[in-house]
Amino acid sequence: MTLNAAEAGTIDVGGDLTVNRLGFGAMRITGAGIWGDPPDREVAKSVLRRAVELGVNFIDTADSYGPNVSEELIAEALYPYADDLVIATKGGLTRTGPGVWPSDGTPEHLVKALDGSLKRLKLEQIPLYQFHRPDPNVPIEESLGVLVEAKNAGKIRHIGVSNFDETQIAIAQGLTPVVSVQNRYNVEDRSSETVVDLAEQEQFVFLPWAPISGDIAAVKDAAVNHGVSPRQVVLAWLLARSPQILPIPGTGSIEHLEENIAAASLRLSPAEVAAITG
Repeated sequence: MTLNAAEAGTIDVGGDLTVNRLGFGAMRITGAGIWGDPPDREVAKSVLRRAVELGVNFIDTADSYGPNVSEELIAEALYPYADDLVIATKGGLTRTGPGVWPSDGTPEHLVKALDGSLKRLKLEQIPLYQFHRPDPNVPIEESLGVLVEAKNAGKIRHIGVSNFDETQIAIAQGLTPVVSVQNRYNVEDRSSETVVDLAEQEQFVFLPWAPISGDIAAVKDAAVNHGVSPRQVVLAWLLARSPQILPIPGTGSIEHLEENIAAASLRLSPAEVAAITG
């Protein structure tokens, strides 16, 4: 298999940013529990550089990854950025310890989070800024309202949302163009199936988080048929599931990174896709 993310084809983000349809999720370049530094910062930076070498030009991160560590490493490894590299980040969560992710969708927090991301990433404008998760204590209108203001001020190019259901997406779309939705979705977790369908209908990008999951017989059978790993099969299935899906598998290992990127050239048969889909 060819080792280049371009083998997955391309997708437009917001109508004016064209990226290869296999990205990189920069959550796991941090420490255990997505807390603190990784075991070796230089290794983490080498993974980021290798991803770009292999054609990845969409990187997804968040201020809460570390916190701050993922964004810092991206800038250390890749700045000044290639002209075609799109860095998407998120705000709306705080961190109180490993594996703990409280929501904070207050306008005050989001302003601070956005300004912090701009500084750490060394950007004047975030290409895609995503509201990380609705805060049950803050109306979506208030949270997104401050992001719309930031977009109008030039700090954000495009707005996306994460962990939103269809009703919440409709509220968001009433406030601003929503160019992406990032929800959990994989072979075993189809709770956002209707959101994927909505992405096709309305032509926004769907970013599946936790994409590498699927310990089922049909995945194992396809892996044997193609002589590849199950993780490559589930990524290929996501690419086949919808042209609006932009998988963003993450890892802190160059070996796993290269294995993931190789999935861009894997073509499952219609029968294999159907068997996995169930």
